Amino acid sequence: MEKVYLGIVLAPLIGSIIAGLFGRQIGRAGAHTVTIIGVAIAFILSVVAFNHIVLQGGEAFNGPVYTWMASDAFTFEVGFLVDRLTVMMMLVVTFVSLMVHIYTIGYMADDDGYQRFFSYISLFTFSMLMLVMANNFLQLFFGWEAVGLVSYLLIGFWYKRETAIFANLKAFLVNRVGDFGFLLGIAAVLMYTGTLDYADVFAKADDLAAIKLEIIPGIEWSLVSVIAILLFIGAMGKSAQVPLHVWLPDSMEGPTPISALIHAATMVTAGIFMVARMSPLYELSEAALSFVMIIGALTAFFMGLLGIIQNDIKRVVAYSTLSQLGYMTVALGASAYSAALFHLMTHAFFKALLFLAAGSVIIAMHHEQDIRKMGGLRKYMPITFWTFLIGSLALIGFPGFAGFFSKDAIIEAVHLSDIPGAGFAYLLVLAGVFVTAFYSFRMFFLVFFGKERFDTSGAHHGHGHDDHGHHHGGIPHESPWVVTVPLLFLAVPSLLIGYLTIEPLLFGDYLKGVIAVAPEHDVLARLGEHFTGAAGFMLHGLMTPAFWLAMAGVGLAYFIYMVKPGIADAVRRRFGFAYDTLDHAYGFDEFNNAVFAAGSRGLGRGLWRYFDLKMIDGWMVNGTANVIERAAMLVRRVQTGYLYHYAFVMIATLIGLMSWMILWR
Repeated sequence: MEKVYLGIVLAPLIGSIIAGLFGRQIGRAGAHTVTIIGVAIAFILSVVAFNHIVLQGGEAFNGPVYTWMASDAFTFEVGFLVDRLTVMMMLVVTFVSLMVHIYTIGYMADDDGYQRFFSYISLFTFSMLMLVMANNFLQLFFGWEAVGLVSYLLIGFWYKRETAIFANLKAFLVNRVGDFGFLLGIAAVLMYTGTLDYADVFAKADDLAAIKLEIIPGIEWSLVSVIAILLFIGAMGKSAQVPLHVWLPDSMEGPTPISALIHAATMVTAGIFMVARMSPLYELSEAALSFVMIIGALTAFFMGLLGIIQNDIKRVVAYSTLSQLGYMTVALGASAYSAALFHLMTHAFFKALLFLAAGSVIIAMHHEQDIRKMGGLRKYMPITFWTFLIGSLALIGFPGFAGFFSKDAIIEAVHLSDIPGAGFAYLLVLAGVFVTAFYSFRMFFLVFFGKERFDTSGAHHGHGHDDHGHHHGGIPHESPWVVTVPLLFLAVPSLLIGYLTIEPLLFGDYLKGVIAVAPEHDVLARLGEHFTGAAGFMLHGLMTPAFWLAMAGVGLAYFIYMVKPGIADAVRRRFGFAYDTLDHAYGFDEFNNAVFAAGSRGLGRGLWRYFDLKMIDGWMVNGTANVIERAAMLVRRVQTGYLYHYAFVMIATLIGLMSWMILWR
């Protein structure tokens, strides 16, 4: 099976290299063919791995592929850990990526960077596979940084647009903040365990918990708490948790296919996966769990509120990603790792569906993204309409849809948790259900219902997409098959995957031996005592506050935006301060610009002026030159060119040496 695992990661990499280096020679068709074949091979081989490990009960693989570097003290290896968690992630990543690759043929058809884009998204898939298949922190960090690098390239794909360059630089810098904490955590692991291998580190977890540190004099911290929090800071950057969330909405500057890939199955889920994989460490620190839970709850609710006032269709979906990542993070803090991974999986399908369906709408609207300029599209785009509805119902957790099973499990798990902060988190995630339903169906109703507010004259209304050649006109119509087929394939798991997998993932043995949960933290075991099957879970869901809050959100969205549209403007005028606060995203960008960006620029100018110009150039470089020049001017006076002057100096020197030898020796 080792060759199968190598094939899974190498197939997308080979496709990326061919499309990237030889894209001009093989043309557009060659570029999408070779990359789609590479990702398809990775998906098929992932199915083979799933069959071997899960269906046939084969042993998990944990071993090195090759030694990268060895020294007297440490050995750094590239290796794979392929267990039940890994194969689930491999299937999700490769399937969603395959759908995105196919969809891209239609969405990027007229773009000048067609081959380059396919090379990037295939490289993105390789990077994420290396991350999830890692069996050590070195390879984890490689995959971690690789997805960050490729996301930088993809967010700024339309590099002639200043907004795209600003967005990818913002994503890069914010993630560097998180990655600094992540790297410190890995360094602490290496320092105190002498290894980066997962299995060896987990075997020494109890020893780490026994070590105390005084980061602040007089206050003792458990070493394992410090490591867990540092690692989670990395997850806060990658998985866009408050306050390191600011890059994710701006990532919408990239083409829609990469928005789907980043938000659904790759970069933003890396942090969730990492914390779940590190569960043996997190279970030894209630402080870390509580920190994770509070951050997740704040993200789930307050980022959801921002979706209410967005008018760009992609940004609405982007803020829903932020909110749903908060739900996953809350589950991690409640030690409901299986529920977090379950929601990660279901979210990957319905969020990819929503992004690609939004892209289909954008194509039909000639790259107009303002939902206020749409309306009535359901009769023009029936496939997009129904798939968008399935994705929206899954997002709000409507009973029977994929998101219902995973989101309700998280809410119930948090309700049962005894981790400090669980009560606060429960109130926020419960309120977040109403908010999610409201902004999701506000978008849905404005796009597909009501009067037609779009211009059919043929004018181009795009958001700066002129540089990639989309100019169309006329009545909106359904997208081509390369766009709609991926929507249909993603709609099926968005509808069914939760019903089919809730029992083995949450209450069965699927993740037994992979995820570690302390008995006193095992909220899913307590929840499982009342589990009577997926159908029973659905019936119970109809009686929970979450269901009625979701229905209230849908109903209120319909009333305000379809029945009494004037209410929205009246509320905006009446609560202008609240609206402005949301419109400015709580002022995070302004604060970062004023404090960190301006502060960094000010520090840089100060260092340049006083350190570089005065100290380096003034004292060291120019000062040294001046001293040498003045010394040379003095010495030059001795070089007169007269022989008797030189003879006099020689005689005087000889007399001086003889005198020194006689008097002092």
